[in-house]
Amino acid sequence: MCNGNEAEERSEGSELTLLYEDNHIIVVLKPQNVASCPDESGDDNMLDRVKAYLKETYKKPGNVYVGLVHRLDRPTGGVMVFAKTSKAAGRLSAQMKTGDFEKKYLAVLIGAPQEESGTLVNYLKKNTVNNMVYLTPQATDGAKLASLDYETLEKQGELALVKIKLHTGRSHQIRVQMAGISHPVYGDMRYGGEKAVKGKLALWAYSLGFTHPVSKERMLFLCEPPKTEAPWKRFDLSAALKP
Repeated sequence: MCNGNEAEERSEGSELTLLYEDNHIIVVLKPQNVASCPDESGDDNMLDRVKAYLKETYKKPGNVYVGLVHRLDRPTGGVMVFAKTSKAAGRLSAQMKTGDFEKKYLAVLIGAPQEESGTLVNYLKKNTVNNMVYLTPQATDGAKLASLDYETLEKQGELALVKIKLHTGRSHQIRVQMAGISHPVYGDMRYGGEKAVKGKLALWAYSLGFTHPVSKERMLFLCEPPKTEAPWKRFDLSAALKP
């Protein structure tokens, strides 16, 4: 189930699930395990999918402009917005710096945090050799501030459904910060340590809010995780998605 600003979800084959489109932006659903943009792997990715859709739908010759505004890690699914003009891309990117660009996630954690809600503030540093991100002291060269709010919504046995609002957009941020308080994301074999549980990563970008770069209308898009899959099917996702 997806919704947003009265836009109806529709699928373009198996390649692209379109949530909203106008002359300036296009909002889509990124499946899990698909890259956000091209990388050294050469694998299929969302940026190329959006370009192919626009090229085919509007019979555009040559290269098609699509602005990459933000990213989701490959194993994370959920809502993404792309810009169809450089002006829209610039204005959306500026919103990310001012905090007007609001990203919220649902995650299933191994165990429930002691505090039902709270703010996590850490410094993170990425090792580009092994593509791992680590908690590090603030004084560490290259360390970047990472901040998020979390709220526990439901507990089922050894699992907890939490809502997370990002204040910064660091690589692997949610996974690293949650593992840092000993409650890794379900399915996270990279950061889960001894508590790691095999399965598809239970991390989903369910809510995306921003101001339209041209009309200035406030836009909100919601899309629930795959509710028939483990471990999501153990929780009441419809209640979690209420704005």
